[in-house]
Amino acid sequence: MLSYVIAFVAFLLFFFNPLMQLLNPSAPQIHRTPRPQLRNELLALESANGTNQLDCGPDLYSVHVFSREPLVIYIENFLALNERKHLLEISDPILEPSTVTHDGGESTHRDTTVRDSEVAVIPRTDAVRCIESRARALQGWRDEVWIERLRVQRYTGPGGHYSHHFDWSAGRGGWGRVSSFMVWVDDGEGELEGGGTEFPLLRVREGGRWCDFIECPSGDGDNVVEGGVVFKPVPGNAVYWENFRSDGTGKGHDETWHAGLPVARGVKVGLNIWSWGRIE
Repeated sequence: MLSYVIAFVAFLLFFFNPLMQLLNPSAPQIHRTPRPQLRNELLALESANGTNQLDCGPDLYSVHVFSREPLVIYIENFLALNERKHLLEISDPILEPSTVTHDGGESTHRDTTVRDSEVAVIPRTDAVRCIESRARALQGWRDEVWIERLRVQRYTGPGGHYSHHFDWSAGRGGWGRVSSFMVWVDDGEGELEGGGTEFPLLRVREGGRWCDFIECPSGDGDNVVEGGVVFKPVPGNAVYWENFRSDGTGKGHDETWHAGLPVARGVKVGLNIWSWGRIE
């Protein structure tokens, strides 16, 4: 009798559990590693006192949820006029040709067919630190998430652009670029033509109030279309999105595939605010 019991237990251990996993597989989980070293030259790390000693003033922006999955939020008046002028002043002397990253950040090179713009990693002035603080607050001061050093991008027409890409790459050990802001700083005194930010895989509704912020096809109606969305480069406004799924798999959202469309005329200046941290 004892031998039958032992045989039954052995069956459960060696056959039942694998069989159940085969019949009811669970979603793959993130393989987590210890937190990598935080580097000041890459991340906008807060001091021990945070921004308590800064006079940032009240935030005056308003938000509109464009998509819940992935989370995409449109933000009006994210930057004040004086902040936009300050970003132009501090970035202009240090702009340099943008590069394209390969091999997970191991190598970069210039390729204007992919990315034709200038970029500046801007100094962390008090005004810049207030913008960093605003970006942290909008995300709910998430644990183990840090703002990367802010970058100003300038696209000059005709032809300045950034081809379709993801801001994220496969998360390394459960860490990666978890969210993005695209903030529009300047449109060359209203002379800008083109230069919208396109998300070809996002669903959008025609007409209605969103047409103040996105390119809308002609025609009436409020029907869902499959053609994607192009956010207009309205100075001071921004679009925020989260890059990874929240199901514990560590997979990125395909819908965050996006591009800076070619500038047909004038100049577009944008601000990238990326957040790096633990993928949930």
